[in-house]
Amino acid sequence: MGKTMITDFDRALARVCECCPVCRTARKDPDGLANRFVKGVEEGVCPFCRAYGRVHGRKAHEKSP
Repeated sequence: MGKTMITDFDRALARVCECCPVCRTARKDPDGLANRFVKGVEEGVCPFCRAYGRVHGRKAHEKSP
């Protein structure tokens, strides 16, 4: 399985996720309601969360290192 190339468009979409108040709250509070919500929508619904995963190598709801 080949590694997909990360484009400038992916980076722009990921930046929206980085600034999103719901996703930021989910990353800060792993036991909160926002975290459960983001887990439910990140793969199937939100293109920003999917791009965040491609660019950063972790899910949008996971805490930053």
